[in-house]
Amino acid sequence: MAHTAPTPGPARSTAFGGGINPWAAGGITFAGVLLLVDGVLGVVKGISGIASDGVYAHVRNYTFKFDVSAWGWIHLVLGIVLGGVGWGILKGATWARTTGVVLAAISLIVNFIWLPYQPVWAIISIAIDAFVIWALCTESSKAVI
Repeated sequence: MAHTAPTPGPARSTAFGGGINPWAAGGITFAGVLLLVDGVLGVVKGISGIASDGVYAHVRNYTFKFDVSAWGWIHLVLGIVLGGVGWGILKGATWARTTGVVLAAISLIVNFIWLPYQPVWAIISIAIDAFVIWALCTESSKAVI
């Protein structure tokens, strides 16, 4: 009976001895680090908004207008949770990948709504969240670290 080698999947590579593709593992690790960074940025944005109402622009006639301190609390809580999920991804927790996608999507939406208050910070956070979603959802990142 002839033995045939399994076809390498997207996260496997024969060039690396059939092991986990370093690009796939690197993308997941980078997504975890980016979630940690996004969490720290969220905490800083939150503390800034809570500490002083003059830190962020005051927007008039905006549909999603909240008090600046309310935005501060939203960013603070979201930042703490994002940092925890990022840490979970780096530790290899199975729950953290799915939770990371969901929370990065929520963070992306929150930052899009928050865009008029601080466009530069919001765009940076949106870009980070978009990459995290991509890295955690790609077929090549199905590998376990």
